[in-house]
Amino acid sequence: MKKKIVSALLVAAMAVTTFAGCGDNGGNGTTQAGGKADKTASGKVYMLNFKPETDEAWKALAETYTDQTGVEVNILTAADGQYNTTLQSEMSKSDMPTIFTVGNTTAAQTWNDYTYDLKDTDLYNHLTDKSLVINYDNKVAGVANCYECYGIIFNKTILEGYCGMDGAVVKSVDEINNFDTLKKVADDINSRVDEINEALGTDLTEAFASAGLDDGSSWRFSGHLANMPLYYEFKDDGCDLTAGEAEITGKYLDNFKNVWDMYVSDSAADPKTLNSGALNAESEFGMGEAVFYQNGDWEYANLTNPDNGYTVTAEDLSMMPIYFGVDDANEGLCVGTENYWAVNKKAPQEDIDATLEFLNWVITSDEGRDAITNQMGLTAPFDTFTGDYETKNAFAQASNKLMSDGKTSVAWSFNATPNVDDWRKDVVAPLTAYSAGTGSWDDVVTAFVDGWANQWKLAHEGEE
Repeated sequence: MKKKIVSALLVAAMAVTTFAGCGDNGGNGTTQAGGKADKTASGKVYMLNFKPETDEAWKALAETYTDQTGVEVNILTAADGQYNTTLQSEMSKSDMPTIFTVGNTTAAQTWNDYTYDLKDTDLYNHLTDKSLVINYDNKVAGVANCYECYGIIFNKTILEGYCGMDGAVVKSVDEINNFDTLKKVADDINSRVDEINEALGTDLTEAFASAGLDDGSSWRFSGHLANMPLYYEFKDDGCDLTAGEAEITGKYLDNFKNVWDMYVSDSAADPKTLNSGALNAESEFGMGEAVFYQNGDWEYANLTNPDNGYTVTAEDLSMMPIYFGVDDANEGLCVGTENYWAVNKKAPQEDIDATLEFLNWVITSDEGRDAITNQMGLTAPFDTFTGDYETKNAFAQASNKLMSDGKTSVAWSFNATPNVDDWRKDVVAPLTAYSAGTGSWDDVVTAFVDGWANQWKLAHEGEE
């Protein structure tokens, strides 16, 4: 699981900008949620699918749409790891894909001549969070069709029980909506573990699950937590949130330090052993020993798998943002994907119109929504995925709720990290020493800031 997720994180990009695209008018489909499709376009649809595991579901969906409308829909799925090669090959043919996937801003730049502006389409209008797009060259070049999210997983059953105790810092979980409050709650829980266990019948040992800095866990902090200062710095500078900059200042590293110190001090783990490899944060949380655990929605399957023997249940689980003390009132979960639908503007107009109608049907019809959520197991970022078609993943549900409430999802800015493995390793070393009391925070800052510039230079050697 870890290898799979880390691999995804290294290539996924969350392209969020503050500039609205404008340009071509998109087609408007006529399908209403739950209804049948009407044929209003005379063209055909050709999708080059990115995810091999969804191949059968897409082909069945295409067949259903063709049966309902008479519109020809062809699906070609690239082999795992061969998408770019397949895309280049298919785009060189006269019968090119009308739907293809771009994974980040670099891909949008590569295929800029082929990406249709989706700004005025139903697909874009149905997004619950308009930041879930790739903006490039003053247009919406891609719209996310699924996403992953991460933040602070919490045991809401225990946390709600704590809120009902005498002397609790807050009386409702909803009051935990900023860093200062979260820290006060975590501090209080960690200092009252025995009292909470006696009152609630729990088995707590700590507020936060251990912040392991071994190779199997450190990516949660050198990648996921490090994303927070990068995101806010890039946002201040007005640059592409997933393209990054050659140099960073570390403006928000004090906030990083505050969060990290909370993770370490409000845990039962010995700070001198964080890199030992003997810690298992997932198990600590899963066995009800911790209330909080920084990780992502991919953990839902592990935590609810009965074969793992964990005591937490699906009803216990939820997720809150990594409150960072910068813009907590507006912050959502950290959301990203490598799956953005792009429409080929070099296709005949009738094929473009047919393609936009097909995609609208996919995200509004019973058949399409069932396929996305229940057959493909994806979390879709559209306002049509409610009721039976809402994701069953409690963490993704929390993300959708924050989006619906108008919160801004935090982009995966760590995707801009130069020579990512080397940079992270160089940050983890002083972070480990600082936590153990044998190093200073200044060393962490130096590794973070100077290390970024050095690795950026190495990564871009030879470029003009």
